[in-house]
Amino acid sequence: MKKICLFLCVCFLISGCGKYTVKDAEKDLENKINKLNGYNLTGEMEIINNDDVYKYDVDVSYSKSDKFRVSLKNKTNNHEQIILKNTEGVYVLTPTLNKSFKFQSDWPYNNSQVYLLQTLLSDIQNDSEKEFKETSDNYIFTTGVNYPNNSNLVKQKIYFDKKLNPTKVEVLNDNEDVLINMTFKKVDLKAEFKDNYFSLDNNMKVSKTDESVDTVSKIEEDVYPMYIPENTKLTDKEVVELDGGERVIMTFEGDNPFMLVQQTASVSDDLAIVSVMGDPYQMATSVAAVSDNMVSWISNGIEYYVVADNMSENELLSVANSISVLPVSK
Repeated sequence: MKKICLFLCVCFLISGCGKYTVKDAEKDLENKINKLNGYNLTGEMEIINNDDVYKYDVDVSYSKSDKFRVSLKNKTNNHEQIILKNTEGVYVLTPTLNKSFKFQSDWPYNNSQVYLLQTLLSDIQNDSEKEFKETSDNYIFTTGVNYPNNSNLVKQKIYFDKKLNPTKVEVLNDNEDVLINMTFKKVDLKAEFKDNYFSLDNNMKVSKTDESVDTVSKIEEDVYPMYIPENTKLTDKEVVELDGGERVIMTFEGDNPFMLVQQTASVSDDLAIVSVMGDPYQMATSVAAVSDNMVSWISNGIEYYVVADNMSENELLSVANSISVLPVSK
């Protein structure tokens, strides 16, 4: 009987030692990502808001010198924006309009990003209560997330194949509903790039030639925020004629006063760079620029600005997102 018990204990220890643990996976993933000189990832991102699904083609490039290029192309209107990080700063580019925002920002390290290996690894490392599961095809991490401007996003499931290449990321709310879904279609961990690949000028020139300009000269239908802070209401609307376009200014007054400005977008003759003390923010239809008192973005040929002196950033974004998700006539 003693021999049988000893044999069973040995078998248990051997089988236990052979199990691939969360620590093993995390360590191997860290080694894999930190050794990369560059990578290129492509895939599709879906942003789900109520009954609406917004789809983007995503193309991500990274170089060891802490350079990033993320192309996000809206599959509905083919509108492309590029988030670019190089030695000069962080930019959000709208090539067709020859415009870009330049940020004083720690992007991409200041919050979660579903399409970057470094931030996925950081989320895994920073969660002491993360879960780990192995299936026949995948390793799956379930971790917390860091989306300070969107409290609905509370956790994510990160899927890797057995070679620890990313296959999918799902970001969920408290009800386990998937609100962001990133599916990777191609993973190249040996990508190399030319010196000017991450330059601002090169990205504006190359991307602009690949996309037709879609601008409008008139705002055919006003949009009205579906979310307005309590005890705040529309008190004034002004339409201003511009050269080749127009601007609509809506003033809301009350406990949380703000202005909503809609303006027909125009193509700049020279590269226009707007400096922003804030961060890029992924909305449903566009990448926005967020600062202390303003959210601005471009969608379907219209530039939008939500501006307030005394409103919190979360309130500003709530107003802006309600415009982005469900534009309606007043």
